[in-house]
Amino acid sequence: MDQDKPSISKRFKSFLIECKRVWQVTKKPSKDELTMIVKITGLGILVIGAIGFMINILWQVLLQK
Repeated sequence: MDQDKPSISKRFKSFLIECKRVWQVTKKPSKDELTMIVKITGLGILVIGAIGFMINILWQVLLQK
């Protein structure tokens, strides 16, 4: 059963080969793509922050005596 597992060096080499394959497929985003990514990420952060803020306000209101 222990023989079925590849050695650490073989797994690491396989990982590096896979990383190289992925790296060759990737491309640098254009300025428009980068702008869109930044806007969407910022909007997501704001939405999550607003949800957290609303939960905090509700928590404070509901627990006041």
